Order: sequence, then structure tokens, then C-alpha cells
Amino acid sequence: MRYAETGYNLEVDLSRGNIERVATDPGLTEKHLGGNGTAAKMIWDRVPPEADAFSPDNLLIFSAGLLVGTPVPGCNRTMVDTISPQTNFFSHSIFGGYFGPELKHAGYDKIVIRGKAPDLVYLWINNDKVEIRDASHLKGKGTQETAALIREELKDPRIQVAAIGLAGENRLFMASIEHCNAAAARGVGVIMGDKRLKAIAVRGTKDFYVANPEELFKLCLRHSQDMQASPFVGDLMAIEWNDAFHHDNFSWGNVRVRRKGYWTQEIEDKFKDYTLKIRDRLQGCYNCPKNCHLVVKPPGRQRYMLKCYGKATWHMAAFKEIDFTFDILALSQEYGVDSYAMPQAIAYAIELYEAGILTDKDLPDFPAESGDRFYYLLEKIVRREGIGDILANGLYRAARQIGNGAEAYEHNTIKKFEQVPVKLGKVNYPYYLMYCTSDKMAINQTEGSYPQDPIADLVERKKFADEWLSAPERFRRYFMEWEPRTNPSVEASINICDWNETMHYVDDATGLCAFCSSFRGQFGGATAYHIYNIPTFINLATGMNIDADDLWQIARRNRNLVRAINVSRGLRRADEKPPEDHWKVREPEKEQELLDEYYKFKGWTNDGIPSKATLDKLGLDYVAEEFIKRGILTGSEDNCYTETPCYEGKNKEEIEQFSSLRKSSEFTLTEYLHKNK
Repeated sequence: MRYAETGYNLEVDLSRGNIERVATDPGLTEKHLGGNGTAAKMIWDRVPPEADAFSPDNLLIFSAGLLVGTPVPGCNRTMVDTISPQTNFFSHSIFGGYFGPELKHAGYDKIVIRGKAPDLVYLWINNDKVEIRDASHLKGKGTQETAALIREELKDPRIQVAAIGLAGENRLFMASIEHCNAAAARGVGVIMGDKRLKAIAVRGTKDFYVANPEELFKLCLRHSQDMQASPFVGDLMAIEWNDAFHHDNFSWGNVRVRRKGYWTQEIEDKFKDYTLKIRDRLQGCYNCPKNCHLVVKPPGRQRYMLKCYGKATWHMAAFKEIDFTFDILALSQEYGVDSYAMPQAIAYAIELYEAGILTDKDLPDFPAESGDRFYYLLEKIVRREGIGDILANGLYRAARQIGNGAEAYEHNTIKKFEQVPVKLGKVNYPYYLMYCTSDKMAINQTEGSYPQDPIADLVERKKFADEWLSAPERFRRYFMEWEPRTNPSVEASINICDWNETMHYVDDATGLCAFCSSFRGQFGGATAYHIYNIPTFINLATGMNIDADDLWQIARRNRNLVRAINVSRGLRRADEKPPEDHWKVREPEKEQELLDEYYKFKGWTNDGIPSKATLDKLGLDYVAEEFIKRGILTGSEDNCYTETPCYEGKNKEEIEQFSSLRKSSEFTLTEYLHKNK
């Protein structure tokens, strides 16, 4: 019997209209767990490097993480993986809410979509009954509107829907897939639109099993109560009133201006008063004790759920205030666009207009006021009208197509993809490595386990390190050695980057929310889930018998498999660089040393390719064979990755006893940043 997973995937060929329920290999669970780990294996096996992202052969995979739908609290993530037309590399996105658990209860771990429908369709999954249905009546409809119409059509308000809006239908590179209180952005909505799949609707009422239900439930009940009481769990950025962190430190406009000191008590009071005026309630995801999502209804707009940092990106790009963001989000989420990339695309076009590169001919009847310009350009881009058709393909391509100096204004993409809008002072060694080498689409999908800043007071620093349950011993040492306004050592920086990316790969395989795990360690160091307690949940749910070292190795295997997909598509060292102006003060020689040492640590060649020794040791020998056959490796590469034991300096028996969260009566991001930044 299979535990924690259903043991079945749903395979849908939209070109042929074929639907199959396919049993999965339990051996892949042992090697990759689930989520984007097993999705990466499918893409390696079935999408050749020569296949274009818009080819019918490209797969679009929705995966419920291994532990999704079990009693494990805060574990509800759905991973969406494909090949991106923007980068030509593996594209990975995540969304929370209720879709993944519903999919599990319908009897499937994954939905694997290939081909292209001849006309717009939606997929209806009702346990064993699965249909490809006509969606012509949904053409041009908004994402929430689509979900409501499908529920009405199928006469069941409990159906969970993931849908694209007009942006996805028109194949915008920054299109998102919207679901309830969450969205899969970062390059996947465009593929759903290309396949002419308007929505997936799921209703599941089946049971699936866990290996040790009584013990798991007792553990999860206690853990849920601890999480609910802990200030170290959840998305503080979404619910704290003080947002100086973003407004004073991140960049405004076309990622140009840093407005230090913008945030004042007067601004905070204004933001708070307006938010409370339009706020309906706070709401959470499936089986999570935290309520991180604002439900709002701005004047004249529909009720919707605010998603993460999107509450700041729009008005910061437009030099407006919070009421502008709440209003335009009501429209942009219905259109289904990424709240990182789209505001930057619009601000970029405005900057080109002000520089004379775009003219009134390109932007007829262009408004004078900044907010009006944003609405104007949002419509142009979403509908692919005029200059909007060029901007819809992302800023890297747009800059080169517009020409006439437009390339100089495109300064916030890495590997052709728009990044979080931030420009800082002096180069940060761990962040340099994360920006360069991440296989994810944005820094927030990589950072998180290690604090962003040192603690100046030595007594407080030691207390923090002593209570840091989630950290392998070497990170406590690195933290104790780290002084304010300095960089960690090269050794520390490499390990920090490795730990951060490892924990995200764990979450992406299991379905754990990063705000309970990989992302929250940087603020307070007290995550609900970490490398030492996650194996306990996996073992009780699945019947496996793994420890922290085994879990790290699985994450390492998944990381190298995704890397291999990208290498097979042409990724090399020359692609791994942040924008030149990302930091004002750069250290070119040290940066190259960091990259050299990081590649050695990972067991990669000097061009960033996993070596044969590394691939063989990870059980990815089939990748090594393909690389040798294609001339990517010679077969003589024998440098292997550096072992990073989790239990060094720790009592394994003690640490594997279930650890409670760090205790604190309160913790605010505002206070933490004030003390440490």
C-alpha cells in the first residue's frame, strides 16, 4: 500500500483529447520524494532539450507535494513546473490555498499535461470522472470570474479551481495561474495559455492513507498549536502594519530609486486606516493555523485576496500609495499577471517614454499622470496591443526589439527573467551566489534559512545561536564569527547559499509552506519545519526511514537534476551573473573566486556543469551518460560534491526528538530589522 501519496498521476494529452490514470513508481518517491523533484524527473525523461517551450511536447505539471493533504499543518503547496519560453530553462512555481489537497483527495499526486487543445478548454476532475470540457464561454473572463462560473456550471461550490485570465490566453510571458488566495507566477501561466487550457477544476472526496496515523495526528495537533502561538511562523510581511522593510529598502519606479526614510508613522497610519476600511477578514490556506492573507474589497471593485508582497510592488513602481495598489490588483489578478514582472514592465515603458525612446506614436493618447499610465499600459500589454505586444514577451526581449538604447534601461533581469525590485550598496557574498546560481525564477525562492544580517550585541548573538534549533552546527559558528557591515567568509557564503537552496528544495518536494519553513529562518531563526524535524513527519506519513542527512541528499539530487535539465538546454557559467548595477560597490575578482569555490563545493566543472562523479554518486548516472553522449562532459570529471553532515557536533538521538519552536512572547519584523539592519 502507498502512504502519503495516492500512487497515481493523471496524464492528459490535449492534442488527442486522451486522459489516463497512470500508476507511479514508488522507487521515485524514495529518490525524489515528490513535488518538483519527481516533476523534474518527468521533464528530464520526456521533454528533450531540443523541444521549444511552445512545443506540444513540453509538459505542464501540477504536483501536490508528498505531504500535502496529510495532517501535517501548513503543508498545502502545489508545484507547477514546465520549460519557460522566457528563459528556455526549467520553470518552477508554487501556490498555496486548497488546490493540492483537493487533488490528492480526488486520487492523484500530479496532473501531467501535454499537447495543445484545438480550442479553449477546461479540465474537470471529479474523483475518477475526468473530462476535457469546452471553455469558449469563459474566453476573456477573469480568473475569479472563471472559477465562479465553473462552480455554478457544475453545481458545486466546493470545487477548487486554478485558472488563467486574459494574460494567459494571450500568452504573456508574465502570466500567472490564479487560485483563490494564491497564484503560480514566475513563468508558468504562459504555457497554460499556449496549451489553450483555461482552467483546472477539481473535486475530491476520496481517502488516502498515512503509515502511522495515530502517532502522526498527535504530533501534528501539538505542532499546529505551537505554530499558531508562535510569532516566528507565517507571512509577517503580509500582516504587520509597518512596511518600512520594503518601502525604505526596495526600489521604486523601474527599479531605480531607493527612498530611505520614506516610511513614517504618518504613512503607516494612513496605510493602516485605508486597509482596515476595505479589509473584510484575514484568511489562511488549507490546514494551516496562521491567517496570512488579507481579504479586501476596494471601492468599486470585487472582493479578492491579497497575495504576499504584491501589496507593495504596484504603488512603488508607480510612485503612488496603497489605495492605488489595492485598486489595480483587483484588475491585474483578474487578468492573471505576475506582481513582480508586470509593474516593472510598465515602469520600464514609462522610463523609455520619458527618455524619448518610445514616443507618442508608440503610445497614442498616453496619459500624463503616473497611475493613469499604469492602467493604460496594463491594458495594452494584457491585450497585446501596439507596444504592449512587445512588452508582453518580457523586458529582455522587449529591450532588444525596441532598440535605440532601450537595452540600457533593462537592468533587473537575470537569465532573461525579471527579478525582485531591489538594488543595494555593497556586494553581499551569499546573495551574489544565490542570484547567480539559483535555478529558481526569483531570490525569494532561494533565500531564507540563514539570517540576512548579523546581530551586533555579542550576548544577544550568542543567545540566538544557542537557541537556533534548525541550524547545523557550522552555521552557528559562521553566525558567531559574522560582524556587522562585513561579509561572511567564502566558506561560510558557499555553505549559506547551499543551505538556503537545499531547504527550498525540501519544501518544493514535500509541499511545505516556505513561511513555515525555508523562507522564515532569515527573520528570527525559528522555523516550524527544519532539516531535523521534517524527516519525522515524512517517516510517520510515508513509512520511510530517513534522517536529516538522507533528506539533504534527496534535495541535493533534485537540485542537480534541475541543474542538468538547464545545462542540457545551454546553461553555462557565462549566464550566471546579476545585473551590473545590482550593487553599487562590486568586487569582480572576489565574485569570480566565490563562483569558482561554489562550483567546486557543488561538484561541478568550472563551467557550472555537474561532474560525472557527482552525478554517479547521486544516482543520476543516466544524466552523466547523456551528457557524455552529447559532448557536454568528457567522462573524466572526477571532482565530487563536498559532504555536509547534518549531525556534526550534535547528539543525533537528542536532536531527532521532536523539537518545539523557539519560544517568544512576541516577535515583529519591524523590531528585528530595526535592531539588525
